[in-house]
Amino acid sequence: MIRSITQLKPAEEIEQLLDGMGRVFIIGCGTCVTMTRTGGLPEVEAMKDELSEKGKVITGTTVVPVACDNLTGEILKELQSMIKQADALLIMTCAYGVQTIARQINKIVIPALNTLFIGKETGASEFNEVCSQCGTCIIGETGGICPVTACHKGLVNGPCGGTNNGKCEIDSNKDCAWTMIYNRLSELGRLDLMRNYQKPRNHLGEPSPGKFMIPT
Repeated sequence: MIRSITQLKPAEEIEQLLDGMGRVFIIGCGTCVTMTRTGGLPEVEAMKDELSEKGKVITGTTVVPVACDNLTGEILKELQSMIKQADALLIMTCAYGVQTIARQINKIVIPALNTLFIGKETGASEFNEVCSQCGTCIIGETGGICPVTACHKGLVNGPCGGTNNGKCEIDSNKDCAWTMIYNRLSELGRLDLMRNYQKPRNHLGEPSPGKFMIPT
């Protein structure tokens, strides 16, 4: 299961962002942040208690089904009376959810979370980054394994000199990405793909802000 992986901002940062705003409405999300336990119902309630102890008036709380869905605006209309009383909305969702709500409601929005990466659940309560959305996907030549995210150094032309018995030199508990790529391509009979040279990555990526038009 793929999720936006988020992390709660430090309490000091949230307090600073809410400085001068005495009345707050808190919004969580029922998908990614509920799964990662950073913005579901328990976390929203905990934030409500924490801010109340610091003297904030919480005009209301809600956990919308999908914060990044355009229907969220319609759902929040039912809570307009409580939202109008607030000086700001404290939003415990990924950055996309924050922006979606900001476009639909004429209120100051404060993100309570930092969005880290796109992750896949690999174990109980464990998510590993599977895509950094770099815009230069090469997994067709690496057996479906992304070296940009699977390798600590993001190497795209083979392993570094520190790999040891198939393990990463930075994290000895982590399999070397290029060992995994070699094994996968070997199983598929396509080791020839490892001879393909990948051009140096453009770490600046595409010009910002990004834009994509669906071909007609």
